[in-house]
Amino acid sequence: MKIVVIGTGYVGLVSGTCFSEMGNHVTCVDIDSKKIESLKNGIIPIFEPGLETMVLKNVASGNLHFTTNLHEVLPDAQIVFIAVGTPMGEDGSADLQYVLAVAKSIGQAIEKRIIVVDKSTVPVGTADKVKATIQQELNNRGVTTEFDVVSNPEFLKEGAAIQDFMKPDRVVVGVASDYAMEKMRQLYAPFCMSHDRFIAMDIRSAEMTKYAANAMLATKISFMNEIANICEKVGADANMVRIGIGSDNRIGYSFIYPGCGYGGSCFPKDVKALKKIAEEHNYKAQLITAVENVNDAQKLVIANKIVAKFGENLQGFTFGIWGLAFKPGTDDMREAPAIYIIKELVKRGAKIQAYDPKATVEAQTHYLKGIENITYVASKYQALENADALVLLTEWKEFRSPDFDEIKTQLKNPIIFDGRNQYNIFNIEEKGFEYYQIGKA
Repeated sequence: MKIVVIGTGYVGLVSGTCFSEMGNHVTCVDIDSKKIESLKNGIIPIFEPGLETMVLKNVASGNLHFTTNLHEVLPDAQIVFIAVGTPMGEDGSADLQYVLAVAKSIGQAIEKRIIVVDKSTVPVGTADKVKATIQQELNNRGVTTEFDVVSNPEFLKEGAAIQDFMKPDRVVVGVASDYAMEKMRQLYAPFCMSHDRFIAMDIRSAEMTKYAANAMLATKISFMNEIANICEKVGADANMVRIGIGSDNRIGYSFIYPGCGYGGSCFPKDVKALKKIAEEHNYKAQLITAVENVNDAQKLVIANKIVAKFGENLQGFTFGIWGLAFKPGTDDMREAPAIYIIKELVKRGAKIQAYDPKATVEAQTHYLKGIENITYVASKYQALENADALVLLTEWKEFRSPDFDEIKTQLKNPIIFDGRNQYNIFNIEEKGFEYYQIGKA
């Protein structure tokens, strides 16, 4: 099939590349000429395991192309994916200006029947707005071209996006015509050959499915973090509780690890957006609001433990930070707990020595830009040199089984604040450390 993917951010680039891997002719479009030029030269703007290799392979084979000229590639397209950003507005709602701007451009250029697919995470009812926008442009042109609008939300985990796309656990497609359903089924057939994961439904249910899925996962995280905080108060061990409840297959072990909160591009934005959607329909989403409130507070639990140990005034103290990204396997720092914890420590006068395998540039140029008293280093042990404590904030694999003797040698004091409960399996206190974790006094 001839496919156009509009937007070369995380979702657009991964989707377009994976479609091209299955032999489709894919053109990725973006208004950012520098990004497109970089992609043409094999420079990938995001870190995602396996993505660079797959992009280079499919560019070389002629299956994958990049351009800034949407009007040039639309006439031959059979399916057009809208994968532009839907940033969070001040009120928590998703900003649809970029989605609708793309819809307008599509309406100005199409010449034959196409399928327009909302791949971006968008509020319920967006497909209707996209359809109306395209139709208005067709009316302005005096053209009666037929088109379909489809909702096809993505369920990609950063750090495992290629695997998720190539071997999906489900493909949710919201359609309003048999023609669109059949074309989408054909497109995804190569990805679902071993198991039929294709789930067709009405458009609004598909739009809602994305928000519901992320809100459910966020709920599990905030629920377990709240349980962990109670465990600390009553003298229980949250990790033992996690094992006890996770063995119930109705609950499972996924997303019930106590920690310093969720971050990233999806959960925070989608929880806020779902809360806003409910408000717009005169419903107060109390559970969703609580999920958000618990997460906001959780991001400062580790900072509060540090303050409790060293005092309100942290001038003269240095902390070695392991991990800046919101999760391992990505350079994404959107809403990462590290941002809030580092800012809180620096505000109190502390100095920071930070290390992350992939997210350092993101921190320096955007999320922690201009904040003084932060030194970025090239290795995990360098971050600990003459520091007063190690603070673990992202569970990268290289942090999972470190040399504890080396940690003790580098630190002024053998103190670890573990925001991801990575070291509770090592009997760390017996190794001579003061050890502070989530969910255990």
